[in-house]
Amino acid sequence: MSEQNKQVAIRFIEAFSRGDAEGAKACLAPDAVTIAKGFGKLSGPRSYQLIVATTAAFKDIIPSGLRPNFQSVTGEGDRVAVEFEGDATLANGERYCNQYCMVFTFGDGKIKHVNEYYCTILADQKIGPLLSGVEEQRRRIGCD
Repeated sequence: MSEQNKQVAIRFIEAFSRGDAEGAKACLAPDAVTIAKGFGKLSGPRSYQLIVATTAAFKDIIPSGLRPNFQSVTGEGDRVAVEFEGDATLANGERYCNQYCMVFTFGDGKIKHVNEYYCTILADQKIGPLLSGVEEQRRRIGCD
């Protein structure tokens, strides 16, 4: 099962990285939760709905995609740990490179829980303002 779980974790990261909400949904259990560890503004838990909404917003925020460069994928039982680096160009033209470790817990072949570790300070500085702008724009046009 861990080999299948590894492939699902990679598919999820790739879908998230390119803003493919439908691809991300296919990997998630309906009660999935991610928790961005740390103390930044973008830290904290995200419900299934927020995971999907954030993934969709990434299409506008990171049009180049995050372009993950996988360093390691380790699986045992219902847990998978993935280390990777992202190298992206943001919608405002700035470069965004961050390092990630995501620890996935699976149930019935779907992602149930993810602990995300990355530089939250960098994410707050670079992605936070763009994410706020997308959310504000969606509110204005009635997408929520």
